[in-house]
Amino acid sequence: MKANVGGLDKILRIGGGIVLIGLGAAGIGAPWTFIGVVPLATGLMGWCPLYPLLGLNTCPAKRD
Repeated sequence: MKANVGGLDKILRIGGGIVLIGLGAAGIGAPWTFIGVVPLATGLMGWCPLYPLLGLNTCPAKRD
C-alpha cells in the first residue's frame, strides 16, 4: 500500500474523525457519527482504499 493521502488531507480526515467520534460518544447527533472511525483510520494510515479506484492521490509528487 503506497501512501495516497497528503498532509492537509490527513489533517482534515483525522480532525473530522475525532469530531464525529466525539459527537457520537457524547450522545450528540445520530448513531452514525461513529463512522468517524473510517476517516480517522485512513488519515492515520495515510492510505485511502477509495482513492485508487477514483484515480486520486493527494500526496506531493516525488522527484527523482
